[in-house]
Amino acid sequence: MAVPKRKISKQRGRKRRTHYKQGIPNLIRCPNCNQLIPPHTVCSYCHYYKAKEVTV
Repeated sequence: MAVPKRKISKQRGRKRRTHYKQGIPNLIRCPNCNQLIPPHTVCSYCHYYKAKEVTV
């Protein structure tokens, strides 16, 4: 079984994880009420999806 010869420093481990950050959420405007919502979801303000009212 492979075992590391030396301890990996905190700095080296953190360098490896520099790209593990959370991105900005993608939001679009609801075509019915102009509120910002995530794409491909029912608008929680007016309950419309693709120009059709959805009953929840």
